[in-house]
Amino acid sequence: MMRTKILAAALAGAMALGMTACSSTQGSTGLEDGVLTVAMECAYAPYNWTQTDDSNGAVPIKDSSEYANGYDVMMAKKIAEALDVELEIVRSDWDSLVPAVQAGTVDAVIAGQSMTEDRMEQVDFAGPYFYASIVCVTKADSPYANAKGISELSGGTCTAQIATIWYDSCLPQIEGAQVQTAAESAPAMLMALETNTVDFICTDMPTAQGAVQAYPDMVILDFTGGDDNFVVDEGDINIGISMRKGNSGLQEAINGVLEGMTADDFNDLMAKAISVQPIAES
Repeated sequence: MMRTKILAAALAGAMALGMTACSSTQGSTGLEDGVLTVAMECAYAPYNWTQTDDSNGAVPIKDSSEYANGYDVMMAKKIAEALDVELEIVRSDWDSLVPAVQAGTVDAVIAGQSMTEDRMEQVDFAGPYFYASIVCVTKADSPYANAKGISELSGGTCTAQIATIWYDSCLPQIEGAQVQTAAESAPAMLMALETNTVDFICTDMPTAQGAVQAYPDMVILDFTGGDDNFVVDEGDINIGISMRKGNSGLQEAINGVLEGMTADDFNDLMAKAISVQPIAES
């Protein structure tokens, strides 16, 4: 009888210790409810998109009958698992992502955001969780399809997604380019090119790779390594996970997960996302 009581006490102690450790981990990250709430557009393949079922590991979108998938979702799942918390995906417009994390309505934004100085004044970042070079995309039959540098894009009409370094910083570097109104979303940017509204668009490599898979008549113009290329700093190509200023616990916890991954790991996961993205986004 005494042995039974001792075993029972030991088991109860172990369970209590486990619960305390779990609670401590969640508390140190600011996730006392045991849920990591992540915002993204769910319309920015291959980083994130919307689909109608849970195929390929998609996650339900809060307050919706639809599901989110993509590189950002795959990364969010890895982080939530490592932190031993549940994952909740919230769909939000691009311009609403930073305000959402600032207001605390979401814990983090995992949405292909560049770690620019302007954004770092508004939010804190963990990462990078991907390194993305800047490229252009045009039609295969376009007169710009054989361009070897940005100077050879002069005179062309172009656009990029609103509130991105592609539109604000990169397109103005093309002397003589006819920059059109910014597209409200990545799909709108791609549609502007597909419908010949513009001659080319500026984006990052993963978005371009997803584009040419969805639209076989498009080609990527990659000037990386050449002198006739966009001038960008590390913040422009480093993609990070944003959270409210001062949330050091969550920042350190996520960085701890990312530090165990290499650039090759990131690229392999992105390749997986590109391979399963839907041809047409919702």
